[in-house]
Amino acid sequence: MTLQEFRYIVALADTGHFGQAAEQCHISQSTLSTQIKKLEDYLGVLLFDRSLKRVEPTSMGAEIVASARLILEEAQRIRDLSQQRQNPMDRTVRLGIIPTLGPYYLPHVLTTVQERHPHLRMLLREEMTPVLLAHLADGLLDGGIVALPVLDAGLEVAPLFEEPFLAAVPAQHPLATQRVITIDDLASAGLLLLDEGHCLRDQALEACHLQGVKSEEVRATSLETLRQMVAMNLGVTLIPAMAAHPSAGHELPICFRPLQAPGASRQVGLIWRKRSPVAETMRQLAETLLQVRPSSVDAISGGLG
Repeated sequence: MTLQEFRYIVALADTGHFGQAAEQCHISQSTLSTQIKKLEDYLGVLLFDRSLKRVEPTSMGAEIVASARLILEEAQRIRDLSQQRQNPMDRTVRLGIIPTLGPYYLPHVLTTVQERHPHLRMLLREEMTPVLLAHLADGLLDGGIVALPVLDAGLEVAPLFEEPFLAAVPAQHPLATQRVITIDDLASAGLLLLDEGHCLRDQALEACHLQGVKSEEVRATSLETLRQMVAMNLGVTLIPAMAAHPSAGHELPICFRPLQAPGASRQVGLIWRKRSPVAETMRQLAETLLQVRPSSVDAISGGLG
């Protein structure tokens, strides 16, 4: 058994297709098929069910693939540990970020991160929290910027900032005449929400004390769609402070108002696997992100542990 064979079976499990797995591994499809069959013969078990439209691991194959992932991760960790003695910020990291944060937060920080760490290459992708956590667990991502809390003992969490929510109401709405809006007023004025799967939806329901309430509310698939719906006088909503900044989008007939104390907010943090080979890189990245906090968000007491 070799590390390369483990890479082949992990690639096939991820793609479900011999051709795509071979392309990912930069070999021919026939070579991939031969090497996987050779490993199956050596182990004496069938690793993949080839009779399905999408190639899937057998029950035994799934366990072996899971072990292969751990072995490959540890091998990468050994390689990265040796590199860390030189410069942990001279590498490529794959970073996920939730869609309700990425377009508004990244423009504030990427230039500074690049200036301070010119050899750090970040491959960024937007994912909703459940998908981001799954990709983090299976090694497809090295870290993520998400709304907290994240309850996973296997993850390191570095809180970055606390972002207030603002009430977003149509410019002609009666609530637009108020300097401060209460949660109760907002909740009773036709609350617009993001679709299922967005953590911001759950945060809005929690802030408005509407958990468990079943309704036929209108839902949006993205934060920008939500802003457009408010502008069309379809309802009101909660908007994270960075998304309410004028630079976050075109001028729309929307009024943003602070919420009456205690208000509502979300905490945002950088997360990564505790045994990740890029853990030191993530810690240094978190320290940099703490220093370039946007003006519209608040510091979290305590910082990095």
